[in-house]
Amino acid sequence: MVRMPMTNTPQTATLDDAPVVSRALARAFGDDPMMRWFFPDDSSREDTLGRYFTTLFTRQYAHHGVCERTDAAAAFWVAPEGQAQAVPDAETVQELQSLLGDRATLFRDAVEAAAEHAPREPHWYLAVIGADPAAQGGGHGAALLRSGLAKADAAGLPVCLESSKPSNVPLYEHFGFTVREEFRLPGGGPALWAMRREPRTPSGA
Repeated sequence: MVRMPMTNTPQTATLDDAPVVSRALARAFGDDPMMRWFFPDDSSREDTLGRYFTTLFTRQYAHHGVCERTDAAAAFWVAPEGQAQAVPDAETVQELQSLLGDRATLFRDAVEAAAEHAPREPHWYLAVIGADPAAQGGGHGAALLRSGLAKADAAGLPVCLESSKPSNVPLYEHFGFTVREEFRLPGGGPALWAMRREPRTPSGA
């Protein structure tokens, strides 16, 4: 059987792409400290993360965000005009709580804590980005990052994110982000690094 080569060209992610998107993100976040804290069961984490990202994508970001994917990665961005609508509705919260089980309260507290550290001025927000580790080195995550940053630059707006994986901080710094602050999630949770990137002109200045 001949395997088709995977493309790292970003394309808009539609609801039909939910299986590809959720599978890539579930694998990408399998070793993420925050996701391991929310979903501590090693045996079921990948399956539960798949359902978690399917819920976020199909009920939230696909409707109010800018979602792109490659064959092995996905990214969810939110422009300023979509941030008020991108807050999960009651039904979405209920679905997430059913996945989180007894970790639901920790998740709620973490979301509220992160919101307290969010910037107030207009900005693009990188909510989620991840690539399947099996495609590591294929440029999938970098391609999605460049695509979203270009949109923010075209709007003349900064980009903000929170990294929950310390090894990703230097990667984001390579793309022009700087750490605004480091804070720890309540309830004994892991550290998050709040990062920001100022807009760049087309010349890269």
